[in-house]
Amino acid sequence: MPRGDLFPDIAPYETGLLPLTGGHVMYWEQVGNPRGQPVLFLHGGPGAGAGAVHRRFFDPAHWRVVIFDQRGAGRSRPLGELRENTTAHLVRDIEALRRFLGIERWLLFGGSWGSTLALAYAQEHPQRVTGCVLRGVFLGRRAEVEWFLYGLKRIFPDAWAAFAEHVPPEERGDLLAAYLRRLTHPDPAVHLPAARAWSQYEGSCSTLLPSPETVASFAQDRTALGLARIEAHYFANDLFLPPEGLLGRMDRLAHIQAEIVQGRYDMVCPPETAFELANAWPRARLTIVPDAGHSALEPGVRTALVAAVERFRRRG
Repeated sequence: MPRGDLFPDIAPYETGLLPLTGGHVMYWEQVGNPRGQPVLFLHGGPGAGAGAVHRRFFDPAHWRVVIFDQRGAGRSRPLGELRENTTAHLVRDIEALRRFLGIERWLLFGGSWGSTLALAYAQEHPQRVTGCVLRGVFLGRRAEVEWFLYGLKRIFPDAWAAFAEHVPPEERGDLLAAYLRRLTHPDPAVHLPAARAWSQYEGSCSTLLPSPETVASFAQDRTALGLARIEAHYFANDLFLPPEGLLGRMDRLAHIQAEIVQGRYDMVCPPETAFELANAWPRARLTIVPDAGHSALEPGVRTALVAAVERFRRRG
């Protein structure tokens, strides 16, 4: 897939491992200009981890880009660990990383679950946030989780059938519980096939047009295990969000500017959620990409995201 609208590949100028609570260790890296304007990249999932392509949304001459893998995800350790793994832990981890790196305030950039975590962090620490660039908005509500587990059957019946048929017919009335039992089973012969089935389902539904490259990347064992196990864990616990939900605390962000980018045909996180968020956020600008689904790497979405980041650069 040509990605000429992204910035060129770049290596980190610094990487590290930050010890956290509960035996977790966070992988982090910094890319771009060490004296530049700070921006924090928040990956999706939960549990998907970050990759080299995510560095390319930012002009390395201007931005000091901080990227990290959340608890249990990607290059953080232990992979797929669920103990002491909640949204509150992740918010505290972000603050620990900010203090460790000596950053006063930063722009938040996140898509899908990354948008959820960005909102949760910003609502807890609004004084640390210069703005938000969010994509494929997910607010973690029960109806959104149910849509992922069952509603997508209406649009992707073939992908959903493969997802559901991984478990016996008598367990398909509660796919989340059925998958969580398998994903937390100690035997790799049980949890790895379940992780692949879950992750391939998500990857198959993430783009407007079929993308074997996307599905293959989701199906890799390390990506699949972190994504599927942690995602199921969070889904089973209402994403560890406050009872009033994220929309119930939007008054805390009324002064913060935001750019929201949403694919018109995003089936994983349908556009109505982005509309609700934009309507609750006086300083948010919503961009609908007319020919895109959920993935950040769809041509129209990545172009809109780069443009959104550039608008924040011009604002200073």
